[in-house]
Amino acid sequence: MQTGSVGAANASISSSNTASTKKTVLSSDFETFLKMLTTQMQNQDPLNPLDTTEYATQLATFSSVEQQVLTNDLLKELTGVIGGNQFQELAGWIGKQALSDAPVFYGGAPIVLRPEYASGAESARLVVRDAGGSEVQTLTLDMSDPVIAWVGVDDLGDPLPSGVYSFQIESLSGSGVIGRSDAQVYNPIIEVRQQNGEVMLTLSDGSEIRASDVTALRSGIA
Repeated sequence: MQTGSVGAANASISSSNTASTKKTVLSSDFETFLKMLTTQMQNQDPLNPLDTTEYATQLATFSSVEQQVLTNDLLKELTGVIGGNQFQELAGWIGKQALSDAPVFYGGAPIVLRPEYASGAESARLVVRDAGGSEVQTLTLDMSDPVIAWVGVDDLGDPLPSGVYSFQIESLSGSGVIGRSDAQVYNPIIEVRQQNGEVMLTLSDGSEIRASDVTALRSGIA
């Protein structure tokens, strides 16, 4: 059974029918315009006839609108094709890690972060919270390291339970906090889907971000 061929044929027929419908509508509108123009000529005031250049202008205006409609339809179809291709390409992102400030599911493997600090910060620390928002750990950061790894162990070296964790960077000047920001974390992508013309990525904690918001991507290998 050649399902693929039948599907392609149906798609072709559907596209052909759509194009035919648009041409029929435009043709109908154009004929209506000509009828109106003819009626206008027949009923004009013979003592004050309409200038022929005005007729030409009306005809040119209608033709311009007709071409614009066709152009808009073509652009819409082209956008749909591009969007479909982008979706297929982004499907290959599943299993990779996207850089975002969303919470991350921790299952034993180190979580990689790319911290950013407030201007004027002299030191910084990482605040780790569980899914309920309770603080479970605070770590001093080395600001010279552009990338850090959170290994998921407590102060005694025992592993923390699996679950969703969020990370916040606190920038300090002296002993005072001068800025707090959600940490940029490499988060595994578990699903790619389309919604209202946008490609959405579902992350390990179940949250979603737009594919266009991803600033970095890396292999899913920890």
